[in-house]
Amino acid sequence: MPKRIFIWLAHPKSESLCGGLADAYQAGGTSSGSELRRIDLCDMSFDPAFEGYGDRMPPLEPDLQAWQDNIAWADHLLFVHPYWWGAMPTKAKAVLDRALLPGFGYKYREKGVAWDKLLKGKTADVIITSDTPPMLDTLLYRKPARRVMKNQVLGFCGIKTKRMVQFGSVKLADDTKIGKWIGRAGRMGAMAAAA
Repeated sequence: MPKRIFIWLAHPKSESLCGGLADAYQAGGTSSGSELRRIDLCDMSFDPAFEGYGDRMPPLEPDLQAWQDNIAWADHLLFVHPYWWGAMPTKAKAVLDRALLPGFGYKYREKGVAWDKLLKGKTADVIITSDTPPMLDTLLYRKPARRVMKNQVLGFCGIKTKRMVQFGSVKLADDTKIGKWIGRAGRMGAMAAAA
């Protein structure tokens, strides 16, 4: 059975380096026989306002429901996003706040601080672009975007991170360097499909 891969391009612009990386990953996965679905953040329409979890949460808009449905459907995920002020863009974070809900991604147990990870068995790759060189990001800031995505988002819900890549510095990259990043993203998609 072909692997089911969901790609989420979490960049608010329709054309971006993140988009090119997602395209390459998608091409790599498709050429290896995977079934792929994709949602681009720039095409999503929803209210980003979030006032916390509780009993009176608004229903999910169709685009957030589709995002959730694709997470549930997939065996493997790819999240691609830029690194802005130490994190993903605000609209992308709003998707996580609004759609990665208790009862879907995780469920707190009645007593204590333990929780059940409701998305166990799924794997993910993450590609992050940054103007900060990855080594500098690691040494100075302790790689916050990578840590949060791996531990507090994916890992919290039981999703095992397979490959976490940060490409940078985008600001200093020439066409040759960007071409290498695009090639690597394509190989990552092929590897995800073959795994």
